[in-house]
Amino acid sequence: LSSAGLSTGALIAILLCVLILLAIVVLFITLRRNKKEPLIISEEDVRENVVTYDDEGGGEEDTEAFDITALRNPSVVEELKYRRDVHPEVKPMPRHHTSTSLDSIDVQEFIKQRLAEADLDPSVPPYDSLQTYAYEGHRSEAGSISSLDSATTHSDQDYNYLEDWGPEFKKLAELYGEIESERT
Repeated sequence: LSSAGLSTGALIAILLCVLILLAIVVLFITLRRNKKEPLIISEEDVRENVVTYDDEGGGEEDTEAFDITALRNPSVVEELKYRRDVHPEVKPMPRHHTSTSLDSIDVQEFIKQRLAEADLDPSVPPYDSLQTYAYEGHRSEAGSISSLDSATTHSDQDYNYLEDWGPEFKKLAELYGEIESERT
């Protein structure tokens, strides 16, 4: 031992490292053998509550999923036009449906008439109202904002150095130069 140049402490440290390495290898081997099997072995193992949904629908052939009569009946569309949660205060204006032939239709007059009916009908959305606001500072929690502008006009800063910064800051130098000239 002493002829190899190893002390007793070094020999114990080497043996301890070898034992730790051996223990790690044995631990990995035992964990690999005791590995649990997956919960679902294959895709064919389908239970009642686990179903694969890979179909996208019937397409045009699927005519049973909706009521076709709702599409053919224009009165249903009229019933669904109004909001159910907000009832209008004024009854809707009666619509006049004039029976005209295709030859005598004046499209511009027809559009103007329909536009006027829509503008005067209070029962259709949006339910607009005039928004009134109090005067600035008059019994307002926000107070007056006119003090924001007064801080820039009474400034004692010299902005002439902005002209030396080059063409990128030319507009900024012009703006602050105007403020300087207004103050004097």
